[in-house]
Amino acid sequence: MIHISETLVLQTVEDFLTSEELSQLRKIMDDEQHATGWTPHFQAEVVPAPSPAQELLKHATERALPAIRRAMPSIGTCAEWGYTELTHDGRVPTHIDGIPDVSAVPCRLGRIGVVLEAAETGGDFYVETTSHDGIWSGAVAGEADGFQPGSALTHSLPHSPGPDVHRHEGEPAWLRNAPRTRWITEAGPGVAVAYGAQVIHGVLPVHAGRLRKFVTDLLSSTEA
Repeated sequence: MIHISETLVLQTVEDFLTSEELSQLRKIMDDEQHATGWTPHFQAEVVPAPSPAQELLKHATERALPAIRRAMPSIGTCAEWGYTELTHDGRVPTHIDGIPDVSAVPCRLGRIGVVLEAAETGGDFYVETTSHDGIWSGAVAGEADGFQPGSALTHSLPHSPGPDVHRHEGEPAWLRNAPRTRWITEAGPGVAVAYGAQVIHGVLPVHAGRLRKFVTDLLSSTEA
């Protein structure tokens, strides 16, 4: 049974990527962007990472799963990795990915991100906590969904790519009206930050330089 605490947890893996892997990934993405000319079409656009990066990140995730499972024991694997970048004034407004489909197998229980290249200033990832009732949708998950009975569900504002995407251009009213406490991380390149799907989070504006990072969903096990 999945416990609600797994969807509200924050966990870091400090040695998620080695310095050699970071160098390889920078070269992969530099070559990819040189070949395709890709730049973000909108703020915090997420695009699929190229195959060589997928393979490297997949191995890194497999290495990190034992550490991640200490806090999120129901995690079985991750989805394909995406790539995103933010430049001057780029940010990710505060939001909650949520769990739009608790009956999905596997089910999205969290998210994980790792910085490839930090901005010179700004661009820090943050989470927020609140006891305000407004972030909760009123829906609950139960045993039929693989969750402990009565597991409360937040509203959802998930990331792209996917069929239920939002551009995160601002905070929805249900979140904007909730008083919150912010916790800013200092996770540098190579450090993975894993967080539950119901954790409030965002990225502060980049003031100088460019933030480059990889992100993906953490998925529940498909085993009964």
